[in-house]
Amino acid sequence: MNMGFAAFIRGINVGKGKRVAMADLRRAVAGLGYHGVETLLNSGNVVFRAEASEGEKAGARIEQAMVAELGVSARVLVVSAVELAAVLAANPLAEVANEPPRYLVAFLAPDADREKLEAIARQDWAPEAIALGANVAYLWCAMGIADSQLVEAFNKAVRDAATTRNWATLEKIQARLSAAA
Repeated sequence: MNMGFAAFIRGINVGKGKRVAMADLRRAVAGLGYHGVETLLNSGNVVFRAEASEGEKAGARIEQAMVAELGVSARVLVVSAVELAAVLAANPLAEVANEPPRYLVAFLAPDADREKLEAIARQDWAPEAIALGANVAYLWCAMGIADSQLVEAFNKAVRDAATTRNWATLEKIQARLSAAA
């Protein structure tokens, strides 16, 4: 059965390092046999369709294709359209997170240190906030992302075992996945 997926590529086109042209990225992902490959924005968001069984393998396959074809090594986390819809529907910080650009969702890799994240979640970050889901963390950055002490602590705890997207970007990705369904 063919279904929609979103691939979140960590750390490309941020600053001067790991520059990747979106046309090249689309070509590399399509070369893996995935269909309807589209990129959103210039920050490593790819939507595509594939067999349901491909979901667990897609991240590793895209990582390998990026190294082989683009010469760039980056972590890739893949979620299904159904998983993304559930992440957005859960929205545990809806009462405080009222500006989508300041509201982050971090997709966690299996090797993310859950104990460190739980310790961070127990702290009082007001006016910022954090909530943990099964494979995600929700981070409300009330004063902005660049100056957020919460984001700094979170990044130190997870290192490269997570990639974040703001709420507005995730809504765009979900809309694209829904349109392609």
